[in-house]
Amino acid sequence: MLAGTGSDVGKSIIAAALCRIFRQDGYHPAPFKAQNMALNSYATPEGLEIGRAQAVQAEAAGIPCHTDMNPLLLKPQSDHTSQVVLNGKPIGNKDAYDYWRRGENEGSESIDFRKEVCDAFNRLEARYNPIVMEGAGSIAEINLKNRDLVNLSMARHAKADVILVGDIDRGGIFASIYGSIMLQTPEDRQLIKGIIVNKFRGDMRLFEEGRLMMEQLCGIPVLGVIPYFKDIYIEEEDSVSLEKKQHELAEGKVNVAVVLLRHISNFTDFNTLERNPRVNLFYTNNVSDIQHSDIIIIPGTKATIDDLLELRRNGCAQAILRAHREGKKVIGICGGYQMLGQTISDPDGIEGSITKLPGLGLLPIHTTITKEKTTRQVTFDFEGQTCRGYEIHQGVSDTDQPILQTDHCIGTYFHGFLDNGPVIDFILNEYKYENESKYEDYHEFKETQYDRLAELVRKHVDMPRIYETLSKD
Repeated sequence: MLAGTGSDVGKSIIAAALCRIFRQDGYHPAPFKAQNMALNSYATPEGLEIGRAQAVQAEAAGIPCHTDMNPLLLKPQSDHTSQVVLNGKPIGNKDAYDYWRRGENEGSESIDFRKEVCDAFNRLEARYNPIVMEGAGSIAEINLKNRDLVNLSMARHAKADVILVGDIDRGGIFASIYGSIMLQTPEDRQLIKGIIVNKFRGDMRLFEEGRLMMEQLCGIPVLGVIPYFKDIYIEEEDSVSLEKKQHELAEGKVNVAVVLLRHISNFTDFNTLERNPRVNLFYTNNVSDIQHSDIIIIPGTKATIDDLLELRRNGCAQAILRAHREGKKVIGICGGYQMLGQTISDPDGIEGSITKLPGLGLLPIHTTITKEKTTRQVTFDFEGQTCRGYEIHQGVSDTDQPILQTDHCIGTYFHGFLDNGPVIDFILNEYKYENESKYEDYHEFKETQYDRLAELVRKHVDMPRIYETLSKD
């Protein structure tokens, strides 16, 4: 298990690296995270939903993703409520307070989430070896310890060796590592077999003394110090990573503005376009920047009606319509596609008290939010070429066209739409670039990145010692 001193310390990325390394070394690994909280999700081949990070890790392991890899997914809908997805299917919304106090004063018909996640692990363990587990957030949230499903309670069930990951880039590495260990019970402290210091900047030799001090202080070996890197591209699901994205216009590029929604989901949809040398892709809700962009994308959202109301309130809706009238291209993905239509209806109050709202009126569709969720992987034809994507949406629109185009406007339910070369070439066809090279196949690109990540981690982490630790179990 990769456990962390906090969120965004790099657990998911290192887990992906270990999945690839174990695969390269002849094993049959699989990822596992008992409970994930994220708006970036993915559809399994069976048409079920899991967290994006476990789909990425499964890809690194070279296996199809499955709900047993992430049996419990929480998708925040507001500051206080989340949609609960169990074994790939939504089972309703839950108030955060009630969720974290589950087990107290609940009826006999309540769901035993601990049993569900342990059963999923047991099924996965029967099919793969080793299991690369991932914790969530910090392992030192002692106020939630009795209700924890994903960190050391899960490690105890799995009899997992735990490697504690800390982020040296944010500062306080000694306090965060030592404090995280010392706040554990003696039983749980015994599970922690190693430490990885992540995101180190500068000359590694400068931390040699610190490494020794950390080992002496904690009584646990430091298995590696991984450098901070920007030249390896692995998809991330944590919304914290959005803060590191570009947020402004740039001269000499095709400026692509992704409208920054409050409940933005699946922002990995734009990673491929972001890397295109012609493009400056940035996230914004600045009205002026939206109007001056060449292309505007409205992304997916977990709360379509609420985010559409906010776009009207903050002036972004008017800016999008004005830019479209001036000939700018507007693209809507999933919830963004729904917003581009004529109306959005929510007769059953799935998203709240508003039962109907006018859309932006750029596409001839009417959408109804439904209790049932569509989740599936898809192939589709675009410009005569076969492309791939996936659907995750709550709502149906009154059209049988998977991709709807009008003048300067495109809408689709397909996540991954912009990962396809023919689609990118089509939307950028009017913008010439003198150093244009052939579009690289996205699958091949990701495979190369997993191999590069594995190479980096092998270089800076003591893999023989990790294998030695595993062989003792």
